[in-house]
Amino acid sequence: MNPKISDFGLARIFGRDQTQAVTSRVVGTYGYMAPEYMMRGNYSVKSDAFSFGVMVLEIVTGRKNSNDGCDLLTTVSTTITPAEEWMLAASRSLQIHEQVWMHWEAGTVAELVEPTSMGGSFPEGDVLRCIHIGLLCVQPDPAARPVMSSVVTMLGSDTVTLQAPSKPGFFARNNSAYTTVSTVPVDA
Repeated sequence: MNPKISDFGLARIFGRDQTQAVTSRVVGTYGYMAPEYMMRGNYSVKSDAFSFGVMVLEIVTGRKNSNDGCDLLTTVSTTITPAEEWMLAASRSLQIHEQVWMHWEAGTVAELVEPTSMGGSFPEGDVLRCIHIGLLCVQPDPAARPVMSSVVTMLGSDTVTLQAPSKPGFFARNNSAYTTVSTVPVDA
């Protein structure tokens, strides 16, 4: 059996031989759900890569996915539409991938590493590679995300060249309010 998704709530509704599907009920852990799933109920084998990327960034930085006071284990299971849930999520604070991206662009990503979460000392190149892979996994467009077998290859080999990640397009700050900015392609 090959793992397909990392969220147990999704695992219960994902068929054994399915590689993608659409659901009318969004269920999962806030902050770990891929944007196309939250917005349109579309999930695929790329959805688990998004969740994995969030987890990698949390481990390396020692920070929770958001600092809005919401427990990361809080489960989203609601009757509102995925688009309404997305807008609700947009009002919350910056997510970990947005914080990491700001440091990535500034060239200060090494400052985010939490030494205690890394056992006190760590090879900086390996940690920066993990952050790079984490950013690739949280790409807003599922087509730009790697599949988990590629992630395993990237993590296991220093010789695999990593493509440059693009900016996560989820939330943009406008003064004290947050505005939804989605770069996920909308199906016609």
